[in-house]
Amino acid sequence: MKTNKRLTSLDAFRGLTIAGMILVNTPGSWQYVYAPLRHAKWHGCTPTDLVFPFFLFIVGVSMWFSFRKFDHKMNSNAFRKLAKRAALIFLIGLFLNVFPFYTTSFETFRIMGVLQRIAVAFFLGALICLSAPRKWLPAMTIVILLAYWGIMALFGGPDPYSLEGNFARTVDIVLLSESHLYGGFGIPFDPEGLLSSIPAVGTVIIGFLVGQLIDLGRSMTQAVRNLVGFGIGAILIALVWDRWFPINKPLWTSSYVLYTAGIASVLLAFFYWLIEYKGWKKWASPLVVFGVNPLFIYALSIILVKILIYVIRWQEGGETMTGYAWIYQHIFVPLAGNLNGSLLFGLTYVALHWLVAYLLWKKRIFIKV
Repeated sequence: MKTNKRLTSLDAFRGLTIAGMILVNTPGSWQYVYAPLRHAKWHGCTPTDLVFPFFLFIVGVSMWFSFRKFDHKMNSNAFRKLAKRAALIFLIGLFLNVFPFYTTSFETFRIMGVLQRIAVAFFLGALICLSAPRKWLPAMTIVILLAYWGIMALFGGPDPYSLEGNFARTVDIVLLSESHLYGGFGIPFDPEGLLSSIPAVGTVIIGFLVGQLIDLGRSMTQAVRNLVGFGIGAILIALVWDRWFPINKPLWTSSYVLYTAGIASVLLAFFYWLIEYKGWKKWASPLVVFGVNPLFIYALSIILVKILIYVIRWQEGGETMTGYAWIYQHIFVPLAGNLNGSLLFGLTYVALHWLVAYLLWKKRIFIKV
């Protein structure tokens, strides 16, 4: 079953993921957030912890279809395009880290980030998928995941999967220095660091293989069965592996790769069955609007937040009031209280960006990076 048309189900799944990324990044107040919209404190996985690996998984699925123009093989033209796209995504990520520039100390700014990881995982995953024989890709993915487990176990501290003792942190400190790492964990540690980007490449390759399952399956029903079968199997393996290599997003552990890719496969199968097989497409239109300009909408959401926090600010009662805090406290808290107001703020922010995405979609403007 060769799929020549654009997959609406994949666009809808991507759109849901982008909406989730914006929602979990922008509560009205971080003091008031419902538990499912928070990351796990360390080991474990909440719905919020699914969002980023879903996006990388989708990157991999999309690669299968977009690489048809290269006949799924590496050549000089393919390499130039991959390198250019990865570099551009990485640079946009750096721009978002330092924006607005007058608030940034270039001696301590963070180098890595969400878009930087996407760039690294996309580039390395694409190189592998286009250069290696396709039949080797499953084995290579297994090797990547096992090798990362071995590196973390052998070279970490007494507790190799702890915040303080993990080897990924050591590598980032040596290569990037403590001053350029994320500080949100209380100590210098980057959840989108260099070493932990290796298993993220595995997430991309799995997505690529899932795209192959969809495209080359004998029928749509066979594709759905394959996706569900793989997804359930990956989840079960991950839950067993969790006993020795815990499911952990900040470390992007190998069990986390399988767990999240498994759930993503089952969800994509559900979207594919509803939209492509059953033909029920109208309900997914709002998600597709988000899904066709994903990186632009994500970057816009970060820029607007930073403007509201760092640019729009004033003194009120002897304290600094930001535009972000003022909107939450003076509009959403009176409407719905602290906790529900915080959620309503996030949902409204998602809706605002959906309107921007809708205008672009309506005018058939697709901003490709």
